Amino acid sequence: MTYAADGLAALEAQLQQDLEYLELPAKSWVPERTQDGAPVRDVVVIGAGMCGLAAVAKLQFSGISNVVAYDAAPAGLEGPWVTFARMETLRSPKSLQGPALGMAQLTFRAWFTAQWGKEAWQALDKIPKAQWMDYLIWYRKVLNLPVRNNVRVTHIGFAGDLIALDVSGAETGRIYTRRLVLATGRSGLGGFAVPDFLQGISRQFWAHSADDIDFSALKGKRIAVIGAGASSMDNAATALENGAGAVDLLIRRKQMPRINKMTGIGSQGVVHGMHQLPDAWKWKFVDYTATTQTPPPRSSTLRVSRHANARFLLNCGIKAVKQEADGLLIETTQGALRYDYLIAATGFSNDFHDRPEFAALAPHIRSWRDGRYQPEMGAPRANLLEAPDLGPAFEFRELTSGACPLLAHIHCFNDAAMLTHGKVSGDIPAVSAGADRLVRGITASLFAEDVEQHYANLQAFDTPELQGDEWVDSTPLLNQENAQ
Repeated sequence: MTYAADGLAALEAQLQQDLEYLELPAKSWVPERTQDGAPVRDVVVIGAGMCGLAAVAKLQFSGISNVVAYDAAPAGLEGPWVTFARMETLRSPKSLQGPALGMAQLTFRAWFTAQWGKEAWQALDKIPKAQWMDYLIWYRKVLNLPVRNNVRVTHIGFAGDLIALDVSGAETGRIYTRRLVLATGRSGLGGFAVPDFLQGISRQFWAHSADDIDFSALKGKRIAVIGAGASSMDNAATALENGAGAVDLLIRRKQMPRINKMTGIGSQGVVHGMHQLPDAWKWKFVDYTATTQTPPPRSSTLRVSRHANARFLLNCGIKAVKQEADGLLIETTQGALRYDYLIAATGFSNDFHDRPEFAALAPHIRSWRDGRYQPEMGAPRANLLEAPDLGPAFEFRELTSGACPLLAHIHCFNDAAMLTHGKVSGDIPAVSAGADRLVRGITASLFAEDVEQHYANLQAFDTPELQGDEWVDSTPLLNQENAQ
């Protein structure tokens, strides 16, 4: 595949021209503020992965320029793509818009084709995950987005009508902001979902699929992987490719899920209509897809099954896990099984009470279990009940009205928003629509909050368009004619 650097330069020039023609970014319009002598940010975004970058870009396009994104990871390692995402390629179709915000020159397709040409694009099947990361790095660079890496937010609190953030790492101290966006990815507001049977088991013998796993240390060992989803397959395949002695996938279901239901109904109707449905319909859609489950990609499954030392153990639910001197004894519905190591591909939790940085917020955050869910909707699925109950711009709602009004200034733009808003704040296909919905809400709320200042600006504006020499007042002549 021949690389053309001049093609990328031409694309970047075209993009800059498009931005100029569209007057983007829009002129800054939010009044400046200070707190304790320090400047106040209009918006701070936590997380500089795909969603965080899309949010920052859309904020700047909308004339909210005093923004910054913080990410705890080093530059180029934001998000899952080259860390705990162990698939070979993305499962999303290569042609999706992604975070391009409606601009053709900002799409992955434009970026790829500019460098390797149309024939290479036609030959490309799925996007390699590392190449997607390269595209996001370019996206950040070409838009000159304000991202600060190696900075961790350790506490979120309040100071008057502002949000106060304590940060550590490459930047330390206290930051004040008027609005906060949590673009914290799959982990959302919580962290790893760990089954009860792993409580008390030494981490010497198990890892979560999103952990930093030393797969080379698993060479020759017997490995169990829980589940039949994409991350289960990708972790099993990685272990096998690194020389694991044997890998068993412990799959509770009697049959592998085979149909990706939501892909089958993907449309602009789903993107823009799901969040406006009655709660019962939202629950019905999400509960049904959770019940039927999303199958792993075919390529990921074949990546496992081509190894003779891999087994798919169906109808194999885990009853208990016992730690032994040199490994694990796992009691399953198929009998007792022994392993040297276990990988739990058990997803993430939205239990924000377990995150120390959210300690001041957690008691006030309203979730779906707090009245939005009704028994007639269906079974009380735990991971849905703990989902936050969000407003129309992804803002949190209070558990007790009036107890924490500034909670409405914190926006949950991550995977935890799915039940309220649909899949627009975590997956590639509709992230641009999600960023647009988020920023429209922030823009409107900031304008309303400063309405007196904007009205004063209206009254004070005195730049004339007419200079006074464009016409002659004919009234005296008319009066003279009428007097005759």
